[in-house]
Amino acid sequence: MSNPPLLIGCDFSSSPSKRKPVVLALGYAKAGRVQLQSLERFDNLSAFADWLQQPQAWVGGFDLPFGLPRELVETLNWPRDWLPCMQHYAALSRAEIRETFKAFCNARPVGGKFAHRATDTPAGSSPSMKWVNPPVAYMLHAGVPLLIEAGVTLPGLHAPAVLTDVPRIALEAYPGLLARELIGNTSYKSDDKAKQTPERLIARKQLLQTLEVGQTRLGLRLKLTHAQHDTLVDDASGDSLDAVLCMVQAAWAQAQHAAGHGQYGLPECDPLEGWIVTA
Repeated sequence: MSNPPLLIGCDFSSSPSKRKPVVLALGYAKAGRVQLQSLERFDNLSAFADWLQQPQAWVGGFDLPFGLPRELVETLNWPRDWLPCMQHYAALSRAEIRETFKAFCNARPVGGKFAHRATDTPAGSSPSMKWVNPPVAYMLHAGVPLLIEAGVTLPGLHAPAVLTDVPRIALEAYPGLLARELIGNTSYKSDDKAKQTPERLIARKQLLQTLEVGQTRLGLRLKLTHAQHDTLVDDASGDSLDAVLCMVQAAWAQAQHAAGHGQYGLPECDPLEGWIVTA
């Protein structure tokens, strides 16, 4: 019997620190149960990049956008193919990104400032060109080049020039999509200490409870030790819990692949924009 493939869920930060690290949830899935194995934290991007380079097979859900809206790319006359577009984007500074995107928004009518990807509506996600609250444009800018450099496969978007015998599969995940299915629009996290309320603590407990009994259309149950449960509840920023939600989305994708779906459950989508797994 071969071991089930390693699953990872990544709560990403474009400027990680000790206070706001990149959080990875590592685990396995078997017979519809997703077992959390461990949580890892990286307080700088180079340490995270080193982890990605390790020769081990995994399927991962990453909470950062993997593509820009086609409308934005075409308006700016950037490369229309994903890899050249990402290389062009990675070569810009954050200040250049902000000024370019601001100018794009300023030229558009109120209520339609941002361009959206097709996946944003079903996923309920922020446009990937947003540079504040949350700065997902910078997350794409910081994160996607690390995946490319590590030789990771991004189904529907990118396959590395040299495929290894330890496939590493990265999927764009969005924890908010699964969280909303479980507890509606109830807020369960905040980076602001003043907003880390008893109500949000209760929401995290409720979210975990529904995940553990498998009350989700993904058909998966989360398995935790008591200590892991307490860690996830006690992290009021929600970063650890978001990493676990991404891991569960990766588990669903892995199950789709095992059932013969070549694209890990992703629908046919725009090969420039990409798609959020399970949306």
